[in-house]
Amino acid sequence: MEMDFNLYMEEFIGNARREIESAGYKQLTTPEEVEASFSKPGTTFVMINSVCGCAGGIARPAAAHAIHYDKLPDQLVTVFAGQDKEATAKARDYFEGYPPSSPSFALLKDGKIVKMIERHEIEGHDPMSVITSIQALFEEHCEER
Repeated sequence: MEMDFNLYMEEFIGNARREIESAGYKQLTTPEEVEASFSKPGTTFVMINSVCGCAGGIARPAAAHAIHYDKLPDQLVTVFAGQDKEATAKARDYFEGYPPSSPSFALLKDGKIVKMIERHEIEGHDPMSVITSIQALFEEHCEER
């Protein structure tokens, strides 16, 4: 029975990865990829993915729909908490002043944290309110595309 559970989880995690990738987010799976991406000049929007229900029901759909907006960050990236642990830990090094939270979103500018949308601002909220919060960040800190 345990093997069946592991196969189920692998499929579930694979689907969660594909869902955010197909929305246009680049997966960062190693600390080196995080460092390379976060050190680029400009704005970087990070989705901290997870396997919880609010990630699948609220955060990933919000991440996918929020990018249909006039102003967008230079990069859209994602790390997967609980799966790519070292990459997630490296990303969290950049989120100074914010406790670990997943799912969540972070906006960085020139490698420095600007703002996070934490789990408590996602869980229990509807996707549209999360989209509105994300787009407000884009409006304030990103350039028109």
